[in-house]
Amino acid sequence: MKIRYIEPIGHSLYVDAVAERLEAIRRPDVAIEVVSLDNPYCRHHLEYQSYEVLVMADIARVVRDAGRQGMDAVIIGCFYDPALIEAREISGATPVIAPCQASVLLASQLADRFSIIIGRRKWENRIKARLRDYGQLDRLASFRSVNLGVEDFQADRAETEHRLITAARRAVEEDGAEAIILGCTLEFGFYETLQAKVGVPVIDPVYAAYKLAETMADVKCRFGWKPSRVGGCEAPPEEQEIIPWQVFNDTRPPILGRAFIPAYSRSLGLEKVESTVGTAYNRPISKKVDIFDLQTSGTT
Repeated sequence: MKIRYIEPIGHSLYVDAVAERLEAIRRPDVAIEVVSLDNPYCRHHLEYQSYEVLVMADIARVVRDAGRQGMDAVIIGCFYDPALIEAREISGATPVIAPCQASVLLASQLADRFSIIIGRRKWENRIKARLRDYGQLDRLASFRSVNLGVEDFQADRAETEHRLITAARRAVEEDGAEAIILGCTLEFGFYETLQAKVGVPVIDPVYAAYKLAETMADVKCRFGWKPSRVGGCEAPPEEQEIIPWQVFNDTRPPILGRAFIPAYSRSLGLEKVESTVGTAYNRPISKKVDIFDLQTSGTT
């Protein structure tokens, strides 16, 4: 199976970091591609909806390309779930997953009420609108802000961890939260510590989105459960409109950086990894791997 993870911003700073974390939790029969967008206007974050709209067309193009390349699932890696509905319309047979929806669906299986830890209060209305769309707003116990911008989460990890623990404890003790969702994909690398400190499930949105993508890829391959293309799910007509009107530039999707992790073979372990942005993850294993075993070692 093949899964593409899209970093929906115009630089590749986090491509390798995300690839490394996904490599640590993936099934060994899954190949992963992490890409960023070739977009000169939004190089840092999507905290503002005016920034978000500037990348939506590029997200749709890269998702369409994933479908054309035969990817079994694709993830839009921002907790705002930008262009999710629009991308699903153009993804062909490829399921499209996004972190907010994946996280709240997972949390709803583990708890009745959850709180979301966000960077700034600015984010509340956008995420609340998503929860309303997903039918999950009544499960929201609270938002807790830690007064950090998107790019601040990984700048001083000790300070970020302190703020996240404080916010999570207050959400549980004061707001009645039974689970915590980290409300930004750059809050990666903290869930285990928070979970141990606070004593409730803490959902990392990168991991939640990826594991849902694995599941959707699996049921697509096993049972043929692909995106519907009737009614509201109807896609634009390919032969009548997309091709003659040249709606998409299919020869050059707007991809800037790329890291690729191939699936394990049964006997050789991990093959060489291709990366156009930095570190190549080449971690061959010494023992024979059953392709249906789950890999559990690596960075968390």
